[in-house]
Amino acid sequence: MSDWIIPQDWGHFTAAEHALWDRLYARQAEMLPGRAAQAFLDGLERLQLSAGGIPEFGALSDRLQALTGWRVVAVPGLVPDDVFFRMLADRVFPAGNFIRRPEQIDYLEEPDVFHDVFGHVPMLAHPVFADYMQAYGEGGLRSLGLGALDKLARLYWYTVEFGLVREAGELRIYGAGIVSSFGESHFALESDSPNRIGYSLERLLRTRYRIDDYQQVYFVIDSYEQLLRSTLDTDFAPLYKRLEPMPDLAPADVLADDMVISRGDQTWAAAHI
Repeated sequence: MSDWIIPQDWGHFTAAEHALWDRLYARQAEMLPGRAAQAFLDGLERLQLSAGGIPEFGALSDRLQALTGWRVVAVPGLVPDDVFFRMLADRVFPAGNFIRRPEQIDYLEEPDVFHDVFGHVPMLAHPVFADYMQAYGEGGLRSLGLGALDKLARLYWYTVEFGLVREAGELRIYGAGIVSSFGESHFALESDSPNRIGYSLERLLRTRYRIDDYQQVYFVIDSYEQLLRSTLDTDFAPLYKRLEPMPDLAPADVLADDMVISRGDQTWAAAHI
């Protein structure tokens, strides 16, 4: 694992890169209240994430470890699956040690320090979600020989990256891919295009996703406890075997037994295929 961890070398970030963090932070912080889950907003405050430049990982990790035992480390980019799972199982979150260019402010393919730290780290200050992330890493290590990494990736995608949660009868965003994106923070809650479906682990594992545009479906959890329990209480090996002969579902599919919270018209997807 250590081979992929690099020094953050906070001093290598330029004034322009720190200013871009501040620009991204200010834009998201202004529009997320009333949209983001309370756990995310609480995490921002408790970890003292703010404008003021890219956070220094040592100080950030000290605050995070005191809350849930997690720490943040710098990596050069995406890491192999086995390394990633081991890191999560050890309560280590890898963050890309670069920031997007100004012309990429609204989209980039590889996650940067803003996506990884602003998007992911606040939720790691929530004890139950922190336990879920560790459980996901442990499950990932067990799955390496089961030929089901595509299905496990869907669980991460539709929860950690693009999950919605019910709070006081309203939908709120907690997934890092949404909270770090200005456009998708609006789209996920306000657009008539996507389906919003109640969380079901088996249903989710069958559902493909898009990496190049806004999502066509969002899965909604009732609580972080539900998410954690569904992971801890499931024996994934027989589940993967049961799902193996079943066809994958397209992102826009709606099944008869889905708990449909809102059925989308898929107009955005149709216009951007």
